[in-house]
Amino acid sequence: MTDSPLFYQAGPALPEVSHADGVMLWDTQGKDYLDGCSGAISCNLGHGRQDIRDAMLAQMDKVAFTYRTQFESAPAIALGHRLVELFDAQLGKVFFISSGSEAVESAIKLARQYYFALGQPQRQRFVSLRPSYHGSTMGALGMTGYQPLEAPFTSMTHASIKVPGPDFYRHQDNNDDTHVDRILADTRAAMEAAGPESLIGFVIEPIGGASTGARLLGKRYLQGIRALCDEFGCLLIADEVLTGVGRTGTWFACQHYDVVPDILVTAKGLGAGYYPIGAMLVRSAIVETVMASGGFQHGHTYAGNPLACATGLAVLEAIVREDLLENTRQRGAQLEAGLRKLAERYDWVGHVRGAGLLWGVELVADGASCQPFPAEQNRFAQITALAKQEGLLIYPRRTLDGIAGDHFLVCPPLTIQAQEVDTLLERLAIAMTRFDQALATPPSALHAQPIRES
Repeated sequence: MTDSPLFYQAGPALPEVSHADGVMLWDTQGKDYLDGCSGAISCNLGHGRQDIRDAMLAQMDKVAFTYRTQFESAPAIALGHRLVELFDAQLGKVFFISSGSEAVESAIKLARQYYFALGQPQRQRFVSLRPSYHGSTMGALGMTGYQPLEAPFTSMTHASIKVPGPDFYRHQDNNDDTHVDRILADTRAAMEAAGPESLIGFVIEPIGGASTGARLLGKRYLQGIRALCDEFGCLLIADEVLTGVGRTGTWFACQHYDVVPDILVTAKGLGAGYYPIGAMLVRSAIVETVMASGGFQHGHTYAGNPLACATGLAVLEAIVREDLLENTRQRGAQLEAGLRKLAERYDWVGHVRGAGLLWGVELVADGASCQPFPAEQNRFAQITALAKQEGLLIYPRRTLDGIAGDHFLVCPPLTIQAQEVDTLLERLAIAMTRFDQALATPPSALHAQPIRES
């Protein structure tokens, strides 16, 4: 333990941040870091933006906080309209929250109340994938399939029915279509075994986030899940907390696959690291049913406050004004090419996958068999530490249900420019070279390597 009164997760002492600008941050010792993961895949516009600051200050000069049951606010109404427009009004109602976990929590409560209002109280179960991540609050944790996070709380959560999603890297079926068809058949069997009349909805990340290292699910699979939800009369809930608001090159990842969910939640990129805000977008008929039954029995104090909504509105306006969806697609293609070129150098890079500016790199002990490194070696933490020493921030996790496998995410701000992508790849290349050299070294020795000075 350090002398700091703060505690988060176990790990080495952290540098103290000094300031940030664009895609760069500096610590109090003057060392620079390229933000290759947008913080927690949330600082989508980078750091130190004057336009976002101006919008926030302008709102603060009027009113920073009002409670949603006492006043409407112009920023909340305007942001609601803009979000509805992003889905061509197919999701016609919006409920604001402050975080991703709150967003998922709100979605599962709304979905449950919808069926309760319809006179179907027997619908009490959700379906989700293993692995997956949907939040840290108790309801959202019940949807999550990531063993280390679940283990202390399994007796306390209302767990979803966990089913596997497609794994286009490790599967041994004849081809990808056969693999998807088998996974869908297994999913149908699990839903039938649970009893279709007991199901509320299927909660899914259209493109995997931290728990899977940007694992792609594909159009065939996602449209198949949409069809299963329709057949069994349950809702499709898209968790786009991480992938929403432009991260994958479209406003929302499910738009890549022509899939419209019944409920969609997003957060991280909506506030872009400047203020906490998330949103739940819902089909109007669902909201109308719930409101006719006495209203949505849910809420949070800061939900939809004027300052949060003014920030979110300024973020969306910046994305449109600067054509950042196109920049995400172009810089994403550049980043993909660079990552794949790096992967060719090392047989321990098993898979590179992603979309837009959301990319995962999976590390394996044996490329031919896809065998992961032994979990106790903590290779995902080691390569992340090496990258940080080289002035690059990446985002590590374990690929296989949180208990094995290693990957890291590369997810820079949507504002990143071509030369900055080159710098990111240069710093990553040095870290990967050092990692390669250290594979025969005891894991503890990696932290003794000299730190690069900026």
